[in-house]
Amino acid sequence: MTDVKERSERGQGAFRSARRRLGLPAFVLTVLVGFIVLALVLVGLVNLLPGKFNPFGTETKDHSGPVMLKAVQDLSRYEAVSGTFQVVVDLEKDAKFLPDAVRGQRTLFVGVGQVGGFVEFGGIGKDAIQSSPDNKTVTVKLPHAHLAPAALDQKNSHVIAQDKGLFDRFGDFFSSNPGDQQQLYVLATKKIDEAAKTAGLIERAEKNTTAMLEGMMRSLGYTTTTVTYA
Repeated sequence: MTDVKERSERGQGAFRSARRRLGLPAFVLTVLVGFIVLALVLVGLVNLLPGKFNPFGTETKDHSGPVMLKAVQDLSRYEAVSGTFQVVVDLEKDAKFLPDAVRGQRTLFVGVGQVGGFVEFGGIGKDAIQSSPDNKTVTVKLPHAHLAPAALDQKNSHVIAQDKGLFDRFGDFFSSNPGDQQQLYVLATKKIDEAAKTAGLIERAEKNTTAMLEGMMRSLGYTTTTVTYA
């Protein structure tokens, strides 16, 4: 009991001595820093706990409304081919009278998207299919294949590098500008659309459509099938 009392008195004496050496303002500041360090250590230890036992843990809840069907469209076309494209968008914004380190932005964005090729069957006339009297030869006239607009894969499209000037970084703390991200998506989609036109997808779509019709007509008893595109 005496030892405990002596240690307590020594501790209180050291406490008073430290307060006298540091002065009241410095001493209070030291105590506050000590409490902050202790709080950070405790929070770090708590974060090591499993989620359901962590009092500071977060829980994600989905409060979205029900999905609503806005429109239904019947399709009368044959999806004949699909191409996957990847493009690296290098977008740079410069200020006219300021260096890039102060005001400017450069972003590297990887865009991945699909473009489909199809042949429209809905608009063909009654004379589009001509059969020979012996039902052995058939001629099919179709419109040329078309390309659907590029569909960007948002899961695999992402920013790989970004460099911003001082003013741009400072502005990010006060506003969230989704327009920059949207501009990257629009530009990547446009570039994929342009690349798809020269990738041979239209020719591939017509070739696949011809093969499909030849197999279908063969199952109906025709030995010769001729498909033309106009």
